[in-house]
Amino acid sequence: MNYNFSEDLKSIREILGLSQSALAEKVGVEQVTVSRNELGKTEPSAKLLESVYAFAFAKNIKINKLKEMLWREDLTQNEKLLFHGAKSEITGKIDVRRGRQNNDFGQGFYTGESYEQAISFVSGFDNSSVYYIRFTDTDLKCKRYKVDQEWMMTIAYYRGVLDEYRDHPIIKKLIEQSRECDYIIAPIADNRMFQIINSFINGELTDEQCKHCLAATNLGMQYIFISENAVSRLELIERCYISDNEREYYKNVRLEESRLGDDKVKLARKQYRGKGRYIDEILL
Repeated sequence: MNYNFSEDLKSIREILGLSQSALAEKVGVEQVTVSRNELGKTEPSAKLLESVYAFAFAKNIKINKLKEMLWREDLTQNEKLLFHGAKSEITGKIDVRRGRQNNDFGQGFYTGESYEQAISFVSGFDNSSVYYIRFTDTDLKCKRYKVDQEWMMTIAYYRGVLDEYRDHPIIKKLIEQSRECDYIIAPIADNRMFQIINSFINGELTDEQCKHCLAATNLGMQYIFISENAVSRLELIERCYISDNEREYYKNVRLEESRLGDDKVKLARKQYRGKGRYIDEILL
């Protein structure tokens, strides 16, 4: 899927109140280049893409956020707008078997609820982009999780740190329940959160401490599609270009949120010390 550059170019010009000639001068090209790209008569070069989107973002025009708002307004009752951050691009059809086995909930196609959430996970990759996806939620079985013991232990299993307990009845039931559905809605657990879960698995934290530490680092919810039936309800509707300055902006946003989250975790560890049960008490 290509970027919707011709429409974005016209939108940026309109918001700034610039003529084709004026915008061309700002981004260092000829007026005819702007004209041909707006008409879709030519494929934009990598240099032109970066120049235009970086110029817009520097002018505080967050075109991708604006498009998110517009797409949401067009949703019907059974539709959701979801987002997938890709390190490069999606080629071919969405395939649930392409995902890694050691993701939060194993193999599947992972999406998030907002543009900002999606870009925060791929802002460190030079060729990354964000896809907008329309999801029609009808006649599908959904498994929902919240920040609790079930969620923590399920993620720990799929991330490979519960191997010694894999035959325990509690763990076998958790995994069985996680696959008896078409898709999953669950809190996101990034690597920083997984370190907290790992501390619980290693007996350094109780389940209560772990739960509150994880809640302090809330990253929003993720949708994981694990059946072919669920994936068939997904439609890629737009691919968004991320300029270097936008990438840098969101890297800094995530860094600041990480610092705040780390401080909250320290307080949660202290406040809930001695409360709850350790892993070996749960899996007797």
